[in-house]
Amino acid sequence: MEPDEKLNVLGEPLTPCSFKPVTGFFRDGHCNTCAEDQGIHTVCAEMTEEFLAYSKYVGNDLSTPRPEFRFEGLKPGDQWCLCAGRFLQAADEGCAPNVNLSATHKRTLEVVSMEMLELHSSEKSK
Repeated sequence: MEPDEKLNVLGEPLTPCSFKPVTGFFRDGHCNTCAEDQGIHTVCAEMTEEFLAYSKYVGNDLSTPRPEFRFEGLKPGDQWCLCAGRFLQAADEGCAPNVNLSATHKRTLEVVSMEMLELHSSEKSK
């Protein structure tokens, strides 16, 4: 299983999302993807209390530690590779986290528009 081309939504080389906690479909710190990644874990997002509560509410508890999977649980401020569909769902519900565009894989654009990503870009507030 080889990662798809490692480009971000800006058409540039994909930058790391997070090594602490280590994220990504391949657990390599990047939002890399491949055909086997049916969830399309490609959106590098900064967790917020609101998003973590929303994710838990819709059935994906990202905040509770799961030691059996070597998962410490996420907290606000952590960056994580989210499923593109979950990000879009959260955006539609008004609770999407900010996105690091340079660390968000270009495959995200199959699910989420560039306009939506730019609206939630962490770079816009800097």
